[in-house]
Amino acid sequence: MVLVSLAEVVSLGAVIPFLGVLMSPEKVFGDTIVQAFATFFEINSPRALVLPLTVNFVAAAIVAGLLRILLIRLQATLSAKIGSAFSVKVYERSLYEPYERQLARNSSEALADVRKAQELAGYLIQPLVTIVSSSLILALLILSLLIIEPIISTTVFLGFGFIYASVVLLTRRNLWTNSKVIAKQVGLTNRSIQEGLGGIRDILIDGNQSIFVKKYEAAVFPLQSASASNSVIAAIPRYGIESLGITLIASIAYLMFINAPEQDGMTVAIPVLGTIALGAQRIFPLLQQIYVAFVTLRGSCVSNQDALLILDKPLPERPSGANIIPIQFEREIQLVDLGFRYSASKSWILRGLDLSIRQGSRIGLMGSTGSGKSTLLDVLMGLLLPTEGYISVDGRRLGPNELQAWQTRISHVPQSIYLADTSIAENIAFGSPPDLIDMERVQEAAKKAQIHQTILDWPEGYMTAVGERGARLSGGQRQRIGIARALYKKSSIIIFDEATSALDNETEHDVMEVIHDLGRGFTIFIVAHRLTTLKHCDRVFELADGSIKFDGCFEDMIARAA
Repeated sequence: MVLVSLAEVVSLGAVIPFLGVLMSPEKVFGDTIVQAFATFFEINSPRALVLPLTVNFVAAAIVAGLLRILLIRLQATLSAKIGSAFSVKVYERSLYEPYERQLARNSSEALADVRKAQELAGYLIQPLVTIVSSSLILALLILSLLIIEPIISTTVFLGFGFIYASVVLLTRRNLWTNSKVIAKQVGLTNRSIQEGLGGIRDILIDGNQSIFVKKYEAAVFPLQSASASNSVIAAIPRYGIESLGITLIASIAYLMFINAPEQDGMTVAIPVLGTIALGAQRIFPLLQQIYVAFVTLRGSCVSNQDALLILDKPLPERPSGANIIPIQFEREIQLVDLGFRYSASKSWILRGLDLSIRQGSRIGLMGSTGSGKSTLLDVLMGLLLPTEGYISVDGRRLGPNELQAWQTRISHVPQSIYLADTSIAENIAFGSPPDLIDMERVQEAAKKAQIHQTILDWPEGYMTAVGERGARLSGGQRQRIGIARALYKKSSIIIFDEATSALDNETEHDVMEVIHDLGRGFTIFIVAHRLTTLKHCDRVFELADGSIKFDGCFEDMIARAA
């Protein structure tokens, strides 16, 4: 920025001798500084000055232009790096949000936050850098013009500044309003897109695409309108400045002409006038850049604030995977007077639970919707902290500092397995960098999940792409890959949360046989609605109103149901 500023001043200063030698080479040749220059380069006539001064002026302009290009490149690179770093930090904090917050938060909000962080490069960093660099160059240019011709330069600068200041005062309220609209509508547009694409099967069947299109239109139109309004506001001063600049230069030329001695005419005035014109031509883009950067900052300030607030959130002291030593689990898990509710104003979801679960056992959980099954699993997995009571493992009480060590022991197989649009191998080793996947371990997990042979029958084997959310796989295949994923993690506790409820009876039977054949090296929790799903369980618990309604073996549960 300093180099560009100096280069601009040099190129501006070079115009005076250049125009002077064109208009009156004898007068320029008589100048003391020019005489020293002529003597050094052995120039003996006034006309011989034209070429070197022309080269000097052109060289100064080229150097200033090249440095400007370099500065723009560096500014863009700096902004991109900072903006991408901000985006990564916001995404990181979104992933580390507590589970309670994740439950309450719409995924479109998280996407909007990450998008706002991505746009910090263009809406915050780039404008700030532009304002600083343009202001520095502008200050040196104005200082140079004031030295050359203080009265005229002051008039030109005040005229330009008045227009920009007037527009800023008149539009700042609109910019603030637009920034609020943009921050809000970004989330709404994301939500409408997710709802439409997420429910595409029902939309195609029902033929109600127009409803979702209108919903998206209602969200995106205010967003685009606010952005367009900001663009108009950013462009307004330019046309006033162009008109004012022409008027000022013409007026100055006229005043200088009528006040010049008759014998000189405009010979003396032309170099000064040319310098002022060139200076104004340099100053106007700088003022416009500063103004546009200000409009960008003001028009996106709410979105910028949202992103920066997320950056203020602290990260856990020890992120997942940072050399965590798993908690020893060889005997039993105990739930002692355990209760949970989301806040003091909410009702209890679980209350007074006392359970002892041996290592290697098969535990079945039943209960109607709202009985507390999912919440119990979330507490057991360390996603939610007990409101009262506690969990202990082999006599070691689990507190907040032990949760990560406990979670290394646990794998979760939900009803709907999330599958990324990557290969089978990457989905089984989900979360592992592709270059660090242990293929032997992947195949071993697939064999235990009884899907290894099926994978080998596919043309690309373990490199077969599963399609978005596993669209190319059957329900049973997706569940088996979910089981293989849990086994790849080498967890000693596997939780099946209604993992077979969406399957037909035959496929469910096959998957449950896979689970049964895993062996006693795993402690397994199975949540199910159908009693037959739990036939291999050692103990079956039925929850109702947050407490244990039944605790017994599968046969007792069958007899009770009869």
